[in-house]
Formats: sequence, C-alpha cells, structure tokens
Amino acid sequence: MKAIKVNLPRELKTAEIHTFADLHIGDVHCDYQGIKERIEAVMKKPNAYCILNGDIINNATKTSVSDCYAEKLSPMEQISRFVEIFEPIKDRIIAITSGNHENRTYNKEGVDITYLCAKQLGLEDRYSKTGAIIFVRVGDRPKKTHANQQICYTIYSIHGSGGGRKEGAKAIRLADMASIIDADIYIHSHTHLPMILKEDYVRVDVHNSTFQQVTKLFVNTSSMLNYGGYGETYEFKPSSKDCPVIYLSGTSKTATAEL
Repeated sequence: MKAIKVNLPRELKTAEIHTFADLHIGDVHCDYQGIKERIEAVMKKPNAYCILNGDIINNATKTSVSDCYAEKLSPMEQISRFVEIFEPIKDRIIAITSGNHENRTYNKEGVDITYLCAKQLGLEDRYSKTGAIIFVRVGDRPKKTHANQQICYTIYSIHGSGGGRKEGAKAIRLADMASIIDADIYIHSHTHLPMILKEDYVRVDVHNSTFQQVTKLFVNTSSMLNYGGYGETYEFKPSSKDCPVIYLSGTSKTATAEL
C-alpha cells in the first residue's frame, strides 16, 4: 500500500472524482467510443479528476484465460493506447493502481506494465502496484473555525480480486475493504458491477480522547466492455458500463456518489 497526497485548488466548491478501471483496451469488445466520451467529460470540467484503478489494458497472454488470438491490439499497441488515451488528462490523474490483467506480465516476466505507462505519463509518483491510500485536500474550511485549512478526504483504492458471480458476493467484497484500513471512501473494481454503498462507523480520536460517528462511502466501478467473448463463453451476465462519480464538498466534509 502506498500513501499519495494530492492538494486540489482551494477555490473549488466541489471536486468530482471519476474512476477508470476494467477498460480492457485491446479486447475486441472494448467500448472505445464510451471511453472517449468519459475522457471528454473530465476534460470539460475544471473540477473533475480521476483515479485509474487497474485492468486498463486487456493484456491477454497464451497462458491466461483471455483469448490472446482474438485481441484487437497487440500488447505493445495496448500500452501505447493506454498512454495516448490518458495523455490529455494526465494533469487530472490523482492515483494509478495495477490490475490482474497487467499483472499477468509481471507474474511471468517481472515487467510492471502499469508502472511503465505511469512513468511515460510522468506520474510514477502517483502509482501503486497494489492499493493506494490517497489523501485528497480540497476547498477551504470556514475561516471562523479552521483558518487556512483545506478539507481532507482519505480514499482507499485497489483493483481487487475475487468477488463471485452474484451481486451479494460482490457487495460483500466491497464492504470488506473497511476491515483493511480506516478511510472515508473505498474504491473497488474487478467485479464489473457499478455499485454505491454507505455505512456508518465510530471513529476514535486518540489525540482528543473522544470519538465521533462518521459515514463511509463505498464505490464499486464498472467495466467498459460490450457483451461477448470471455464473458459470454463463461456465462457471466452483461455488465452495465455506467460508472459512479464521486463528489467531494470543498466547504464541509461531505462525500457522495451518483450513478
């Protein structure tokens, strides 16, 4: 796990966090038009930022369950397309993590594809091979109480693994992230099921010998695959490509998400 610190502009009243995961660039069923539209949505909004949360490329190999013979792009072309797609919004990327598809190459050959892409974008300091605990500071607290202090949100983001076929199993996988680390927001991918959950939690304040009840936000991201191929062969359900957007208030500590 890597700690990443990001300070967003003080003048922002709200910051949007868009998540890109399970794009599977190179797969014959990858929705490139949908990806382009999501990138353009980030570009158009000055308060929009993003997290790349693994499986950006499909990276089918001869020893993987994916069909390497049906790939639309070669692995090298997929890496180039990764960088090409995110180059226009590289200044909006606050964190990058790796997924199981990229890790196929690392596990076999020791080459970290996602790190190479992050480095080419000039963002290797915002890359974590596993999970990332992200400290995002945004806006400004009311001057009467906290002069010159931005509001800090903690986000734990990891691509994830497992999850099962059923919606309940995927929800459990998402909620279980809270047993790993205390954070305000949790982002999980891999299971291709867009989902938003909220749970309350009693957080201990050791410095002030007190506690407070807080609300944790859990977000599961979607994929950008049209139906067919591996998913159809193994009888998985078609996946919605709608992905939750997270909203961070810059005036009071409030995090919400919408699908």
